[in-house]
Amino acid sequence: MVESRLTRVLLRLGAGLTLAFVYVPLVVIALYAFNEQVTQRWPIEDWSVKWFSEAYRDDGVRTALWNSVVAGLGATAIALVLGTLASLAIARYRFFGREAVTFAVILPIALPGIVTGLALQATIIDVLSPLGVQFGIATIVIGHATFCVVVVYNNALARLRRTAGSLDEASADLGADSWQTFRHVTFPQLRTALLAGGLLAFALSFDEIIVTIFTSGAQQTLPIWMYATLFRPGELPVVNVVALFVIVLSVLPVWLALRLAGDTGVAGTRPGRSAVAAAVEPEP
Repeated sequence: MVESRLTRVLLRLGAGLTLAFVYVPLVVIALYAFNEQVTQRWPIEDWSVKWFSEAYRDDGVRTALWNSVVAGLGATAIALVLGTLASLAIARYRFFGREAVTFAVILPIALPGIVTGLALQATIIDVLSPLGVQFGIATIVIGHATFCVVVVYNNALARLRRTAGSLDEASADLGADSWQTFRHVTFPQLRTALLAGGLLAFALSFDEIIVTIFTSGAQQTLPIWMYATLFRPGELPVVNVVALFVIVLSVLPVWLALRLAGDTGVAGTRPGRSAVAAAVEPEP
């Protein structure tokens, strides 16, 4: 289709306005991280990097950062296991209620975070507390995993739907058991999709605040620390520095996930046939 010059100009203008609408606030908060003054005033008059050292020496920031990393890794690990198993069941098998399972897996990410948080809090207090489970990092991990599973599931399912199930069948016909087929045939086709899903899941967990408020108890993750410290005027510059750090840390996994998602891993190519051959080789 041939586009007129006016159409191209309008499309570029629309794209530019969209990007400005999304990213100008992020640029502003990033610039405030270099503001020498405690109070925020635009335009910035004096520039400094002194607040970066203040943020580095803050014990609360380091503790909250560690809690966020631990919670993100734990939620991502659970999401990878459950999301992979669910995607394999949906993509490779036909059974009654299959669509209902898909709906049930995807639903948590569509629910408002406050609803999920309230439900998890009630479950922890009324069901898990009598069993000895108390609010802490473990409950944060459980809460984050409920929506991180969706990201891994969608990535894995999309990859499985683009690959041919005939490779798995050929592996089984040649004598490979289920574990050998998964290890040498299925997993090599899934690994970049799982890595991309894991990176996105970690980014979601790292930035989550609503569900965390209801499941953290006395523990503070980095987003909760930022929210609690935001209303202390003397700490606002440190919050801006931490916000810049979170922006950078959030961009990296999303960028890597997009790069990895570009690998379609279409089955039926020569590496796929090699995988089938590897699956039926005798184990050492």
